[in-house]
Amino acid sequence: MYSKNPVITNIFTADPSAHVWEDGKIYIYSSHDMDPPRGCDLMDHYHVFSSENMVNWVDEGEILSSEEVTWGRPEGGFMWAPDCAYKNGTYYFYYPHPTGEWNDTWKVGVATSKKPASDFVDQGYIEGLGGFAMIDPCVFVDEDGRNYLYYGGGTVCQGGELKEDMVSLKSGMMNMEGLEDFHEATWVFKRNGIYYLTYADNNQGANRMKYAISDQPLGPWIYQGIFLEPTGCDTTHGSVVEYKGQWYVFYHDQSISNQGNLRTVCIDYLYFNENGTIKPVEQTRQGVKAVGELKKDETIFERYDASEANLGGGSVLDITKEREERSVIKQLMKEGSYCQFTRVNGGKGGRATLKIYYTTKEKLAKLSIKVNAKEYSLINLIGDSGEGMDDGITYLTVRLEQGRTNTITLIGGHGDIAVSGISIELFGEARA
Repeated sequence: MYSKNPVITNIFTADPSAHVWEDGKIYIYSSHDMDPPRGCDLMDHYHVFSSENMVNWVDEGEILSSEEVTWGRPEGGFMWAPDCAYKNGTYYFYYPHPTGEWNDTWKVGVATSKKPASDFVDQGYIEGLGGFAMIDPCVFVDEDGRNYLYYGGGTVCQGGELKEDMVSLKSGMMNMEGLEDFHEATWVFKRNGIYYLTYADNNQGANRMKYAISDQPLGPWIYQGIFLEPTGCDTTHGSVVEYKGQWYVFYHDQSISNQGNLRTVCIDYLYFNENGTIKPVEQTRQGVKAVGELKKDETIFERYDASEANLGGGSVLDITKEREERSVIKQLMKEGSYCQFTRVNGGKGGRATLKIYYTTKEKLAKLSIKVNAKEYSLINLIGDSGEGMDDGITYLTVRLEQGRTNTITLIGGHGDIAVSGISIELFGEARA
């Protein structure tokens, strides 16, 4: 079984930062292209995805938004490419965010948690960093336990050592010498004693990923060339990680939306030559093969049939006998149409995966979701899912209140969709 590309399709994600932690899972920390798009200024609400086999990915949910950044620009947005590091029992989430005018006042914020994918609390920003176009932080923890931070934009890439606290500089930052045509998207990793620094170049209209190598974490670097050609998107940003003995490259494209500000995460294999140089990446639609056990979905906590929903805005309840007699909600293409499920059980309260069962013949249809008072970015329903009512499943991790107190509203107006119902799968903290 293969992952297929793009691998994350329920919401639009970009700038994937991949890490393997002590629990044996691989995690993707991504930025989020909000839908409907309004350009790069609307990017917000960082999400995390996890997997144990490279094929089945769990949306761990939102971990940070500009609303939680008290020191940031009042207008919010501009939550660009992040990274995460682990040290002495704490996960450190690094992200760029401006305090005012977006391209002149960038800072590197830090949020921390004792968990890899939830409960992050913002701790402010790293003093001594920031300025014009200085974005895309990357933190590398070396085998000797020393910590290094890299970032940059335009033509400037800088690196420096962090103190043990992971939130302050040991000394000043220095320019990374030896890079050719640096633009942004710094990523550093180590293999067989060689340090690799990958980045996006300035190729007009279609950035490429280049790399350089060194025998020291802060260089000087020796430029090696291009290893990822344009992905069909004007921007390029990615990460490289080894998982269960195989190296992978994570990147984004725009293959679902055909819009450069609605991007999706992809994964392909990364191979090396005997001398340590990187072989050109083959971009595929099949993605990567599963490693380890393919587990079935978590047991459904509760499922709610279409017949249980309140309807409005022109949506109607219909009965289909395509496979078995089942209620379905149709006419959700109308502006203002909706279906609303009330008294949804949130268990003890906390994170839960909301799954929506649907059919659509459109290439890309969408639904707006409101859970209690919180409105979420549009989620995707990939088209031509088949004739049956459960052939299409999309999902989003949301937060529910305790008990049967939750209201979930699916709002149409973004494509011809038939919904047969929803289900709730609770994360550990919410299980009754």
